[in-house]
Amino acid sequence: MDIDSVDEYLERATTESRNVHSEHIDDLPVIEILRIINEEDKGVPFAVEKALPSIAALVEDVVRAFNNDGRLVYIGAGTSGRLGVLDASECPPTFGVPPSMVVGLIAGGDAALRNSIEGAEDHPENGVKALKDIDFSAQDVLVGITASGAAPYVLGAMEYARNLGAAVAAISCNRQSKTFEIAHHKILIEVGPEVITGSTRMKAGTAQKLVLNMITTASMIRIGKVYGNLMVDLMPVNRKLIARSKRLIRQATGCSKDEAEAAFLASGGKPKIAILMTILGIGADQAAELIERGDGQLSEAIRIYSKDKGESDQKNKGE
Repeated sequence: MDIDSVDEYLERATTESRNVHSEHIDDLPVIEILRIINEEDKGVPFAVEKALPSIAALVEDVVRAFNNDGRLVYIGAGTSGRLGVLDASECPPTFGVPPSMVVGLIAGGDAALRNSIEGAEDHPENGVKALKDIDFSAQDVLVGITASGAAPYVLGAMEYARNLGAAVAAISCNRQSKTFEIAHHKILIEVGPEVITGSTRMKAGTAQKLVLNMITTASMIRIGKVYGNLMVDLMPVNRKLIARSKRLIRQATGCSKDEAEAAFLASGGKPKIAILMTILGIGADQAAELIERGDGQLSEAIRIYSKDKGESDQKNKGE
């Protein structure tokens, strides 16, 4: 897209429009500035709500990819890219998955996480290279994140991924987003003009973060990383997470602090195994085997144990 085309595109973009509610914000006292920002932010969850069917369809593809050794890959520039990297980086400690399972790519690379490298988004070939560098394949899912919907870095990557046969999604805040011309899953979050014209780190960024939370959280729930509403596969890598692990063992089973402590140690510091050991009164090895047979899902592991026990009891009666 040449400069003239970009100018014309942005002229029509909602994210670049002036917000009538904040036109004189520079003349207001601080408390009034904050009230305007707060009022504008209140509409973001409602904008996300309208996109729930599109988000749900994407989650189904992500779950399918995870179950077939595929990955979820986010790609974006500026604020959008940083949010993708943030969401990806939080999945391993929260859900106990390898860092390669959810990947965040940002125009300009890691340096762009701390420093503005805005020109990095202007080159579609760099988006393609970023995917090639991680051996992106048709098994994976790509989510392009761009508030305006016109970042060449993102568009180039999305075209490449679609041509490979991968599932491709787009999260954008403009109805005429160029990304929607490529994506299978079109996630439109119309948050309206920003309080500060064009500052998409505000409402657009908030909306994107909410959607990314939904994508990974719902997908991890579906592949068994959550039991009830407990994140049973978290990695207890510091004192806070060790304490949280023991607490969730108690929450899931109703056992005492001493029992939770013993189960945590016996499981090798793996909350999911400790929970199953406590619920069923079995050892760590048997619990680990049941979880594997249940494809990582605690509820399924419990059903398998009950089925096995019922069949064993029936056999013993017959004898």
